[in-house]
Amino acid sequence: MNKARILIVLLIAVVAGGLLSYGVYQILQRQPQVVSSSPPKKQMAVAQNSLTMGSLVKNEDIGFVPWPGTDQPPVGYFEKKTGLVGRAVLQPMVRNEPFLEGKLAPKEAGAGLPPIIPKGLRALSIRANEIIGVAGYVLPGTRVDVVLTATPRGALEPVTKIVLQNVEVVSAAQVIQEDPEGKPKTVTHVTVLVKPDDAEKLTIASSLGQFQLALRNPLDLDKAETKGIQMTQLYPNYRANSRRRKVVVPAEPATAPAVAPERLKSIVEIIQGNKRSTVEF
Repeated sequence: MNKARILIVLLIAVVAGGLLSYGVYQILQRQPQVVSSSPPKKQMAVAQNSLTMGSLVKNEDIGFVPWPGTDQPPVGYFEKKTGLVGRAVLQPMVRNEPFLEGKLAPKEAGAGLPPIIPKGLRALSIRANEIIGVAGYVLPGTRVDVVLTATPRGALEPVTKIVLQNVEVVSAAQVIQEDPEGKPKTVTHVTVLVKPDDAEKLTIASSLGQFQLALRNPLDLDKAETKGIQMTQLYPNYRANSRRRKVVVPAEPATAPAVAPERLKSIVEIIQGNKRSTVEF
């Protein structure tokens, strides 16, 4: 009797569950279906190859990738190749980096160094020995101070002074030249961006001595006030000792008394009639 009741209860539960599921299914079928209206992904132009600063963008340098997410793409992006080919990049670009308007020079600016020079500045090259490279860390985009070591007119010793601060390097290259003895010497040419009056300062300074570059943090914008330094300021004790040092002047060697040169004698014979006489001078 108990088994029959259990079977009846289970049967009723199965039928009730089936009817409930069928009812829910019918309700869901009558609901209007919502179609997703997400906007299509935008295509963004990116660098297909690595590009150096000042190089022209070619057709094979351009690729396209979909912009991920629902956020708006960055300002100045490109969806087509139109407006990209033939323009110079203002900074180095790596593969898959997006092309942006702010990274490109105007199309009529050409290629190379001229299009990357900001308005109001000038590109000027300076040279020094290989130590100027700060172990190879002076690269395009770094900020440096230009230090000059020279002997000013009227000075007795060289003076080292910072002549320009916080200037941007746009290129750095090394060439092999011969020194006065004919031996090969590595010389570094560094091109910096300066104002026109600073270009005059660097040009006149280059004729006086040798440049060094002091690498600086690009976030450090403070200007250092320096007076320059001389060798005697580094070694003050050496200068004091040199003043107290007794100078011994060697005595001149004794010389023999001067001997008067032998006088030359002249004899003149005078004849007067039958008389003859001589006169000695």
